[in-house]
Amino acid sequence: MSTACDVLGLGCVAVDDLLYVESFPPPDTKTRIRRRSRHCGGLTATALVAAARLGARCAYAGALGEDELSRFVLETFTREGIDTAERVFRPGARPVASIIVVDEQTGTRNIFFDLNGSQGAADDAPSADIIRACRVLLVDHFGVPGMVRAARLAREAGIPVVADLERDDVAGFAELLALVDHLIVSAEFARRLTGCGDPAAALPALGGPGRAVVAITVGEEGCYYALADGGTRHQPAFPVTPVDTTGCGDVFHGAYASALARGVDASGCVRFAAAAAALKATQPGGQAGIPDRATVEAFLTSAAGGAR
Repeated sequence: MSTACDVLGLGCVAVDDLLYVESFPPPDTKTRIRRRSRHCGGLTATALVAAARLGARCAYAGALGEDELSRFVLETFTREGIDTAERVFRPGARPVASIIVVDEQTGTRNIFFDLNGSQGAADDAPSADIIRACRVLLVDHFGVPGMVRAARLAREAGIPVVADLERDDVAGFAELLALVDHLIVSAEFARRLTGCGDPAAALPALGGPGRAVVAITVGEEGCYYALADGGTRHQPAFPVTPVDTTGCGDVFHGAYASALARGVDASGCVRFAAAAAALKATQPGGQAGIPDRATVEAFLTSAAGGAR
């Protein structure tokens, strides 16, 4: 990474192979695949692609190998303008690999995923200087020891840490959670962490010393969030006709991180992220439908005009 970046990601990358069939088959049968496609995905990968399309300088410094799937992810990052110079090579490391069988008659899908080899953040890399050179650190639950190291270095340097977390049953999770100052989670994950099914009521339990923002995304209900000074706020979802909500949560995180990196205040970051996620939902594909910054800003201008 030759220069400082806006958003640095270390975590989950995935490769999804989609197989489209007329209908999902019963056991012990042969079924013709009507079409197939391969896509890059994963919490951190999709967030970085979103941030890059929205104008942020992004870099990935997690662990990958030299297998076909790792090369596919790196090619995707290069195409999206994401710096991979600090990618950590680990023998045997690779992305999460998924085979998704889509029933074209019903629109339903069955996902078969393989976590073997997926490592996320390395526990000894990238260097402290690389971490201190970013404006925003994006973390998830893949490679928690490495995430804890990176988050601690970032917080000591005054760099905000934005988290996209979906699992709490991994060693070191509590330590990582305590280092996050911009926590954005789904309503389901918030319920699992707090035992509270009301997103607004769950916010205080997820706050605490050093937490700048807690946000809980609730799909069509929008986003509930709280700042360090207390009080609950609500960002309504933007009215759109959804086509595919795959990756919307990851896009929200990436858009939030990109806005935070350019100095937007918390409420502005949430609003920008909600708009980017809404626009993504109107297009098919987890990453293919991610908008650019000009599109999001035009959408926000139009939404503001309609509100008057």
